[in-house]
Amino acid sequence: MIFRTATRQDLPAVLALLAQSDDTEAAPGAGEVTEAHERAFAAIEADARNELLVLVEDGTVLGCLQLTYIPGLGQGGRERALVEAVRIRADLRGRGLGAELMERAAERARGRGCGLMQLTSNKHRTAAHRFYERLGFARSHEGFKLPLA
Repeated sequence: MIFRTATRQDLPAVLALLAQSDDTEAAPGAGEVTEAHERAFAAIEADARNELLVLVEDGTVLGCLQLTYIPGLGQGGRERALVEAVRIRADLRGRGLGAELMERAAERARGRGCGLMQLTSNKHRTAAHRFYERLGFARSHEGFKLPLA
């Protein structure tokens, strides 16, 4: 398996992964790339503090996540890595691929000198919460969101 930075060619597969619910395949058309997706991908690609990463085998994207490196005064002035959009193909879950993806992301963040890796997860994704706890993540904060649109 290869863990690498996503390319533009990976975008439809990544979008299909993001469209999957916790236990279902993506709906038809879920990998359709819009202009907004193109702009977002270009912005991620151009920003040294953002990485869209994929786990690939035989040319097929099996999983993805986004790492955003956040500078701050906490953690002794070290960056923290924010993990977003973690997905493994629904038909491949339970085989250790998610743990592999997250460990490789943690190695990448450590290599950059980050002092902490953090994430948020929807309260309804209880299976995901068990997964993150098995990996050593602690429920340390309560998250809040404010829709702006």
